[in-house]
Amino acid sequence: MQRITRYPLLIRSILENTPESHVDHSSLKLALERAEELCSQVNEGVREKENSDRLEWIQTHVQCEGLAEQLVFNSLTNCLGPRKLLHSGKLYKTKSNKELHGFLFNDFLLLTYMVKQFAVSSGSEKLFSSKSNAQFKMYKMPIFLNEALVKLPTDPSSDEPVFHISHIDRVYTLRTDNINERTAWVQKIKAASEQYIDTEKKKREKAYQGKSNPYCEISMGSQSYTTRTLQDTLNPKWNFNCQFFIKDLYQDVLCLTMFDRDQFSPDDFLGRTEVPVAKIRTEQESKGPTTRRLLLHEVPTGEVWVRFDLQLFEQKTVL
Repeated sequence: MQRITRYPLLIRSILENTPESHVDHSSLKLALERAEELCSQVNEGVREKENSDRLEWIQTHVQCEGLAEQLVFNSLTNCLGPRKLLHSGKLYKTKSNKELHGFLFNDFLLLTYMVKQFAVSSGSEKLFSSKSNAQFKMYKMPIFLNEALVKLPTDPSSDEPVFHISHIDRVYTLRTDNINERTAWVQKIKAASEQYIDTEKKKREKAYQGKSNPYCEISMGSQSYTTRTLQDTLNPKWNFNCQFFIKDLYQDVLCLTMFDRDQFSPDDFLGRTEVPVAKIRTEQESKGPTTRRLLLHEVPTGEVWVRFDLQLFEQKTVL
């Protein structure tokens, strides 16, 4: 790791002492670019690994009871990509002086309180150490940053390191150990909140402007088909036909998953639905092909229309 970070410095030093007319000059410039690129990739990889390790630590050391769904810290966020831990540290409620520990992620702030003291010092590096046996419990429901507003006290000349977080119908007044730590919390919360709101805004604008490029994946077990991608539409009509071989009439399930094709980022999930083959058979009976409206799940809204034609053949033994 140390050697990789030294390569750009070493090559730059050689380049500065190599005349432009020298046969190696152009190769040294290219080598410097490649070394800097490699160093940047390695540093980013180290940061991602450190972030992932800390999220895994939080998963096993923070109890989040009372949430409607299981909170997996080391996972994708709702719309910001992978979850990142931006900041953490001690916070105090101003009225009761209750000591809390805040974990600021790129999508929400989690306030917790300690239920088991750790055996090492309280620095952030020590807190996330494998030797730390600290245990925390969720103090309040997570504060989503797209719904939060952070403010300094009305009297900015006050030496007390206090700040306020407004979240829907609640206001949290918190105190830090010093002014510098307050500045760090306020700046990081503001920046993360603005990033979250801006990302949501761009996604809404994309949807309102009809810039979705949808396609559908249809599967049954290991059998799978993908429709063509339609450009700039919120009401796609694929007119796509596909056939599946049914292995078990009572167990097989037809799955449809919608995506929005992106060129420079992972495709956006637009919803999914599924229909048991047995249900298609029951509804169809002797009526022939049927058209059904299926609601998309795991998204706020959406539907897809599908035409089913189930054909059953009598199995014969060929000698």
